[in-house]
Amino acid sequence: MTLSLTVSDEVRALAPGFRHLAIEAHGLVNGPSTDASSALLDEAARRLAARLDGRAPHEDPHMAAWREVYTAFGSKPSRTRNSAEALAKRALSDAGLPRINLLVDLYNAISVAHLVPVGGEDLDRIRGGMRLVRATGDEDFVTVAGGEEAVEHPDAGEVIWRDEEGVTCRRWNWRQGPRTRLTEETVSGVFLLEGMAPMPLADMETAAAELAELLEKFSPGAQITTASR
Repeated sequence: MTLSLTVSDEVRALAPGFRHLAIEAHGLVNGPSTDASSALLDEAARRLAARLDGRAPHEDPHMAAWREVYTAFGSKPSRTRNSAEALAKRALSDAGLPRINLLVDLYNAISVAHLVPVGGEDLDRIRGGMRLVRATGDEDFVTVAGGEEAVEHPDAGEVIWRDEEGVTCRRWNWRQGPRTRLTEETVSGVFLLEGMAPMPLADMETAAAELAELLEKFSPGAQITTASR
């Protein structure tokens, strides 16, 4: 992989059961959501419902482990859910899953079907490598509020993904910044699957393989590499 992804010792100490898989893809073709990507999201919601069998998403052991870690770094997991739990809750609601764009739909479908946080970043918008660290509280997180660009700062001790320019995702995988998100102009991306014990690495690898297959299907000829971290 061309992108450097590192996890700090402080985060390793906080969550020793954390593992992540990265898929780097070049030659992607993105665009608006399609009937095919919409169907994948609907099928993912059905797979999730079967998986939970009447339980709430936070009752799943994997989601419970994420909640414990969020509590450990000072976030209230019922207010700032990890991305997989938030999507799962949406998938089971009357509103259903949002349709964003083709690439985002693909990784959201995998996240919901496998109940694992998955994120996507535009490689051409990342500055330097990406690091998972505990924030000092001085870092810049550029977001949008009320239609205008705004700069926020994470809480001290909060777990964040960042590059050389600033924070790319707050509270681990709770809220991604607009600077590096996948747009319809994206041609190169990195897709990050994040797991906590007790989720087996083999289950994460299955989810990653399914996502890689979808990327190949919707972007024929794309160069795709998967790495375990």
